[in-house]
Amino acid sequence: MKKQLMLLGFLGLTYLSSYAQKINRKAVVERHIVSVASFDTLASLSVGNGRFAFTVDATGLQSFPAYYSNGVPLGTQSVWGWHSFPNKENVKFEETLKEYSLNGRKVTYSVQGAKNAKSKEAINYYRENPHRLQLGNLGFIFKKKDGSIVNIKDIIVQNQQLNPFTGQIKSQFSLEGQPVTVLTICDPQKDVVAVKVQSELLKRGQIQVFLKFPFPSNQFLDSGTNYKNPEQHQSSILMKQAQSAIVQHQLDKYQYFVRFDWNQNGTIIQNKPHEYILTPQIEGNTWEFTANFSEKNPAQASSFSATTQRNLVSWQNFWNTGAAIDFEGSTDSRAKELERRIILSQYLTKIQCANEQPPQETGLTYNSWYGKPHLEMHWWHGIHFALWGRVEILEKSLDWYTKVYPNAVKIAQRQGYEGARWQKMTDPAGEESPSSVGAFLIWQQPHFIYFAELVRRQKPTKATLQKYSKLVFATADFMASYPHWDAENKRYILGKGLIPAQERFNPEETFNPTYELVYWHWALQVAQDWRKAMGLKPNEKYEKILKNLSKLPVQEGVYLATESAQDSYTNPKFLTDHPSVLGALGMLPPTSLVDMPTMQRTFDKVWDIWQWHDTWGWDFPMVAMTAARLGKPEKAIDGLMMNIRTNTYLPNGHNFQDERLRLYLPGNGGLLATIAMMCSRDDLPKGKTSFPTNGQWKVKWEGFKKMP
Repeated sequence: MKKQLMLLGFLGLTYLSSYAQKINRKAVVERHIVSVASFDTLASLSVGNGRFAFTVDATGLQSFPAYYSNGVPLGTQSVWGWHSFPNKENVKFEETLKEYSLNGRKVTYSVQGAKNAKSKEAINYYRENPHRLQLGNLGFIFKKKDGSIVNIKDIIVQNQQLNPFTGQIKSQFSLEGQPVTVLTICDPQKDVVAVKVQSELLKRGQIQVFLKFPFPSNQFLDSGTNYKNPEQHQSSILMKQAQSAIVQHQLDKYQYFVRFDWNQNGTIIQNKPHEYILTPQIEGNTWEFTANFSEKNPAQASSFSATTQRNLVSWQNFWNTGAAIDFEGSTDSRAKELERRIILSQYLTKIQCANEQPPQETGLTYNSWYGKPHLEMHWWHGIHFALWGRVEILEKSLDWYTKVYPNAVKIAQRQGYEGARWQKMTDPAGEESPSSVGAFLIWQQPHFIYFAELVRRQKPTKATLQKYSKLVFATADFMASYPHWDAENKRYILGKGLIPAQERFNPEETFNPTYELVYWHWALQVAQDWRKAMGLKPNEKYEKILKNLSKLPVQEGVYLATESAQDSYTNPKFLTDHPSVLGALGMLPPTSLVDMPTMQRTFDKVWDIWQWHDTWGWDFPMVAMTAARLGKPEKAIDGLMMNIRTNTYLPNGHNFQDERLRLYLPGNGGLLATIAMMCSRDDLPKGKTSFPTNGQWKVKWEGFKKMP
């Protein structure tokens, strides 16, 4: 192993004579100001604060939500905005459970295969509820000189720009030759959208603002444009004054509020059920207003000027702390695009994923999987914050695990295991959602240990150990009780009864996936390290698994996806989805389980024969991580920049997947994590990176924290 690690020091690693140089961060960020010159439904732009995000069309508000509903939707979402429909049939979660005979005993899993009509009702209910809310459409109503309502074809877009360094969107367009300029920002602490409008059309009464409350779609996707069932929810104006108003929205037992404040006189009326119109009554050409979305009645007024100041301070602090990277001077034609993706991914993950819950895969823009977070994706959503020197953002979401810990313990106990079993598809309360795939995934299980270890490496204090050790050990307790003892071969096996990260395998037949074996071993060893740091003896159960866990499955000199899939490279089905066998070295550091030459051959085989058109956005960062660990810097860049649809990055920075998932934040997070580890990790010699040494890459970086 030592020889293998030494070898990596000489394989394809760029030496930086300008190691950790000071970077002009503002200049780097503002090289990638986003410009939009049309109503491009895949180029909508967002502002946000990590807990709340607001996505706009080319007018600077959500004036045409239906037009954008099949693109990157004009969403208004928050961490607190959730709703469940009444459980009218009184279905029980237990009715979603199916019993399996696995490894000589009975185990129950919450899955989608319905046993009967009652079971189907329960499965649908607990899968669909709770769901994240679209809080409202906030847009402009424009009128022509003759008083008729403007449609989207009547507006000429001149230019719309998002400056990531300031978190401000400036929209410029015209109507009947009259220019309109709109500035849109978000408060960094409160869920407030602040807007400044400049146009002669204001004093002519040709610009109004509407607020429209959609109804939850109760579907896999929710773009915030379902206006059916108006009788099933209630809304009203609670308060209105010359320069402020409060509107309440009620869905069953859930309610929230929108407070408007504006700087000159105006009126607000209810135009139709769940639609409100705010009309400025001014003689000038400038008008400012704010909209505060809140789960509690907001008594405090907001203003555009105060919000602007807080917003600027917050974004300057974000960009001027943590890590930075600069490719200026690089001659590789891909360098500029890679830098753009890096900058916009930082912006997007900051406004969509930096909160006290694990994010959903489509962030705070629109619902996928009913708006629910997937815990296996939290690694891709979250670790880059720590690696980029912003560990406090990752820590925000770790408190959620403490909150839902009792539910994780219940799952483990129900299935006959020790410790806590972390859910896959879940919700703010940490409840399970029925899933015929998710119920059997296990690669989310070690994540909490990985997260806590990232924190400990940057905060090696007794307080860190005390804060996270309970959950680290509970996580490891499950991991030590989960493997099955193979008496014949005297080893512990992962499975049967699992689906690997590559979701192509039958759970009742699958055992010993390569990536999960390595991750299990690594995390249990880290748990032992935590015990040592706390002055505790090694845990005997952990040690037993560490010493007797199955070796990685090898066939013809390469690692198999799973030991149970001897046809890993001949069955076409197994050459699609995530090539997670590579995660055993890349996402994870070199370990005693992984033989470097074998992984080299595995990488080459995967690279050559994988069906890359049938992959996901985080697969490309994963491949690049493996290439970097193997000393293949050119392949690392080739992986990051592979010309595949699911590796598309839209003008707004979003990682497009397909017609269903028009944005996919695990791809953005994975990109950022990969860039960090290409600059700084434990197995990378100081002063070197994993960028190519062909003279085409000039890389300056600062502030990255070492990846394990």
